[in-house]
Amino acid sequence: MGRVIYNSSYTVDFEDRLLAHLQIVIATKLRRGESFMFSWKDDRDVGNGRTAIWLDRTVPLVIRYSGSRPPTINREWVEALAQAAGSPGGLRIVPEPSEGTPA
Repeated sequence: MGRVIYNSSYTVDFEDRLLAHLQIVIATKLRRGESFMFSWKDDRDVGNGRTAIWLDRTVPLVIRYSGSRPPTINREWVEALAQAAGSPGGLRIVPEPSEGTPA
């Protein structure tokens, strides 16, 4: 389980494989100077609700992995996440498509 640390004060855990795909999408958008919302469904232990944060290149963001080996990247999943990030609702976690499935 990896971790996103936002603005040095808020942390949220995600599975390393998902986190690697999120990192690609987040880094690409921030490198382009694009700010956006990122939302996810919370785990039961934190209330089972939803959380949304505004991502901007001026806010410190740390992505920390629990494992030492990078996972294989599914380009279709990156594309599906990127499409979500470009939508009015912002980046949200979408299911991983099978390799070769159009995003």
